[in-house]
Amino acid sequence: MPRNSPLVIGHRGAPGYRPEHTRSSYELALAMGVDAVEPDVVATKDGVLIVRHENEISGTTDVAQHPEFADRKTTKRIDGEALTGWFTEDFTWDELSTLRSRERLSDVRPSSASFDGAQPILRLVDVLDIVREGSSEHGREIGVVLEVKHATYFTSIGMPLAPLIAAELRAAGWSEGQLPLIVESFESTVLGELRDRGVPASYVYLIEAGGSPYDLVVTHGMHAPTYAATVTPRGLDALIGSVDGISVDKKMLLEKGNTIVADAHARGLTVFTWTCRPENRFLAKEFRGAGGKEAFGDYEAEWDVIARTGVDGVFVDHPDLGVAFFRG
Repeated sequence: MPRNSPLVIGHRGAPGYRPEHTRSSYELALAMGVDAVEPDVVATKDGVLIVRHENEISGTTDVAQHPEFADRKTTKRIDGEALTGWFTEDFTWDELSTLRSRERLSDVRPSSASFDGAQPILRLVDVLDIVREGSSEHGREIGVVLEVKHATYFTSIGMPLAPLIAAELRAAGWSEGQLPLIVESFESTVLGELRDRGVPASYVYLIEAGGSPYDLVVTHGMHAPTYAATVTPRGLDALIGSVDGISVDKKMLLEKGNTIVADAHARGLTVFTWTCRPENRFLAKEFRGAGGKEAFGDYEAEWDVIARTGVDGVFVDHPDLGVAFFRG
């Protein structure tokens, strides 16, 4: 059975080799041949959009080593869960620009962690510039898959992300559709808000393997639809016309007998999946090998199962491996 060739998307750049969301991580991903890169977007106190895995930054920066920011450590409820640390919305951009990035998964990726402390945080506009320049340098069209993080939470503190993102894309020249733009979120509400603002993009609904979307939990409480219900035929029917595709946890595609991709395609929806990683820690049990959690297991066998579903795009942490396999 011939393998299709899905889009290969550098998940926060190339975090298998460099700390995620850093300049070197994105530039390496572009050099390794990705079709697009994925920045996660959150906001600062003064409304600057930055790229971080979460708005809590103790795991991805050296903020804990800055005594001048010790009093900013606090506990908040983010999407219904209590988190303690330092949060982007409590800092101005000028303050955050003094921090340096760290590898989030240092126990699994010590080689990436060897670059800790070397690079500053990036703004969304910096990533857009890197991709635009990289498209020119490498002579191919490279896209951005912009993930909106914690939109309902940010709205609750008086900082809605949709107007900030729409304004930023226009100011950066990404509002004319010249380079590919995909906007994704685990919350469909913000996708609708951006679409209503006329942002020219493909809209993709991120789907967890369990639980319910936080925006719908806030609106509907215990009656909120689950993510699992969203990928049933009836759930997919409800998405037609509001989004262009879905992006599902790879566990869902590895379940025997699942028909998610075929069901979505039958309704004109594209399907992405996240995240294809080679280390044992992230592989399904049957594909793990010897050598501990940081060693590479039989990732090609797992990825082959995913590819054979006919998926349209894959998020990868090691772009060279992703390009070699999914375009092989």
